[in-house]
Parts: sequence; C-alpha cells; structure tokens
Amino acid sequence: MFEGLARFAPGGIAIQPRLATSWAVSTDARTFTFTLRRNVKFHQTPYFTATRDFDADDVLFTFGRFLDTQHPYNRAFHAQFLYPQNLGLARMVERLDKLDDHTVRFTLRRPIVTFLSNLAMAWAGIQSAEYGAQLLKTNRANDIDHFPVGTGPYRFVSYRKDDAVRMGANAYYWGGPPKTDKLVFAIIRDPVVRVQKLVAGECNVIAPVRDVDLIQIDRHPSLKVEKAPALNISYLSFNMKRPVTGIREVRLALDLAIDRQTIFKAMFPRGDAIQAVGPFPPQTPGFNPALTNNYDPDRAKQLLTQAGFPKGFDIDLWALPVARPTNPNGLLLAQLVQQDWAGIGVRARTLSYEWGEYLKRANAGEHDVYTSGWTGDTGEADDFLSPTLTCSASRDGVKLCNTEFDGLVDAARGETNTPKRMAMYRQA
Repeated sequence: MFEGLARFAPGGIAIQPRLATSWAVSTDARTFTFTLRRNVKFHQTPYFTATRDFDADDVLFTFGRFLDTQHPYNRAFHAQFLYPQNLGLARMVERLDKLDDHTVRFTLRRPIVTFLSNLAMAWAGIQSAEYGAQLLKTNRANDIDHFPVGTGPYRFVSYRKDDAVRMGANAYYWGGPPKTDKLVFAIIRDPVVRVQKLVAGECNVIAPVRDVDLIQIDRHPSLKVEKAPALNISYLSFNMKRPVTGIREVRLALDLAIDRQTIFKAMFPRGDAIQAVGPFPPQTPGFNPALTNNYDPDRAKQLLTQAGFPKGFDIDLWALPVARPTNPNGLLLAQLVQQDWAGIGVRARTLSYEWGEYLKRANAGEHDVYTSGWTGDTGEADDFLSPTLTCSASRDGVKLCNTEFDGLVDAARGETNTPKRMAMYRQA
C-alpha cells in the first residue's frame, strides 16, 4: 500500500528509486537531495479523494511526524514511531527542506553513510499530507492508521482482527496495473491449517513454515519452498533495571548456563540454523569472527556465588507467543532455557501474553527476561545495532545504554572509509 522515496531491489539490498527518481549525496555524507517522481496519485477510496498528485509537501508531512513531537498531527494523535525513535532519527536529521514542489533535501547533524538505506525501509512509506489535513479538520486523526492511504499498487479495502487484510488494485498506479485485482492476507494462527490450505490450493503463499511441515511440502509436486540466508537473530533481552538482571555477573552466568547445541537439535532439526555469537549474522559486513559462545555451568555457578546468589533465585522468563522467522516455537525455547537455568539453581517461571500485549509490556519494562528477535532490512550492521542496543532504544534504562558503544556506532555511521567502519563495528 505504501512506498518510500527508495526501496530495496527484490531479493537483495541494492537501493532502487521509488517515489524519488534520483538523489544526490554530498561528499561528506551530510546532505541528501531527492528529486521526486511526478504524476504519482494517492489511492482513491470511499473515504478520500485526492485533489493533487504526490509532491514535496507529502514528504515533509510524513517525516515531520517522525522528527517533531510537537507536530500538529502528533498533538492530535499520539502515535508511537518505534523504529524511527529507536534509530534516533530526530537526533540524526538537522533539517528537512522543500526546495521546490519536486525536490527535498535532508541535512544531517553529522555524516551518516547508511542514511539512504534507512529511507528504503518500510517505516518510511509516504503518507498524504492532504489526507492528514482532512482528518485533523474532522477530529479523526487516528483514522490515518485505521483507514490508510498510500501510493502503492494496492489500496486498502478492509481489515478484520484475526481474520484478514483485504486490498484492491490501485487503478491509477504510476508503475502500471498490478497483476491481480485484489490481494488478501489471511491471518491463520494455526501452522497446520496454513499448510492444509496451501496443499488444498486455497492460498498462493504461506509464511512462516515450520521445520516439521517442510517434509510434507517438499514432497508435493505443485508446491515450492523458497529459501534464502536470513538477516536475523534470536535473543534474550534482560531488564537492566531489575535488581538481579541488572548485575553483569548474573547475566553472564545465565548466558553460560544455556546449552545451545541441545536447543538447536530440538528447534532446528534441519540443521541449517547457526548460533548467534554477536548482535548480527555473519553475512553482515562488520561481523567479528573472533567471537564465540561458551557452555560452562560450573563457571556460571561461580559467577552467581560471586554476585551474592549461591542458592540461585526466582525469575520470570517470557515466552514468545507467536511463530517468528527468528523463533519458530517460543514456548519450547523458553522451556529448554528454563531447564538449563534450573541446573545452576535459577528457578524460572515461564510467562506469555498475546503478541500486542507482549510487546507493550516488554516496552514498559515489566519483564525480567523476554525472548525476542530482530530482522535487518538493509544488510548493514547499523540496522542491528542502532535500533536495538543504543541509548535511543532504551526507554527509562530498561535496555542497554553504554556511551562508549554509542560513540563507536555513531562514528561508524559517518566513516566513509569502509575498512575503518568495519573495524568500529567489530569493536562495538
């Protein structure tokens, strides 16, 4: 439904024009000037008919909401823009200027060589300023989320919770008519039912697919499994404000107590997953091959004694409630970690919540430890580090906030010498 100024080429991370036809980047990587595509129409829907084509005002409206907490739309509708916020976008951009109706310029406070990649992500989809003004005038600002308007090949038709998102073809799409008249994303929580519908020809694509289902799918003559190396990791997130998990020795002990090999055999029987030894996967430039994992329960017990917990302690471990590309079975993972921690005297109680509630509560810091994961969009190390581990991502000190780490990440963003930038990421 939505398009950004740029996009990633399908199947890769090369940057392609989208709502911008071209761009110019200054030699110091501080100014990014975009020439906007002409004759692009916003969706025509029962609730909105645009009177003009896409132009620079729509770019200013979209990014103004990310950059300015006092933006008129933000005062009317207090939405959370988690990705731009965690990325530190407001600190990153010094100014956004409209040079003319079809040219905009971002001026950054410091050089950031990965800035263009950030704008190709899904969160940077362009909204209609005219639609936003219409909603403000009628006191319906939050309808911008419930009744969306974009420029993409498909327009919004309806959404039903736990049922489906339905879209129709955008007859005025600048890129030509879409290949289908409609597009339906059916929400089917049961993985067995998803496979049954695929086998019966009731849908075209399912995702994600569990390892146990792949054998059946591979044997079916008319079905094809698409595989690619994943830009993702699975991790445990410790609450840095809790009296116990705020202690480094405790976190190290809990890490050393986890038998990853046993977990991998249980959760990934195909054997095509690898252990994460850092915050991003090895195909990401800047990966540090010197890092290793260690399984050492005896050392873990020593660390707990050193931290003042010779008999262990009680802790809550949140299990991921949905199947994700980074974690196909959240409850099983939590149970396996629970068993490992019991071996060093740590008594973990597994909890879970509905997915939306899970995210909300974790964001508010109600957890001791929660299981989660991260999927990168850009193929850059910064895409794993900035939104998850910098101080911008830590509200009220719940997550890691380390000034030396932040300094390395910030310096790497602005380093145009690639070997130097990779060295900074490895050091971080």
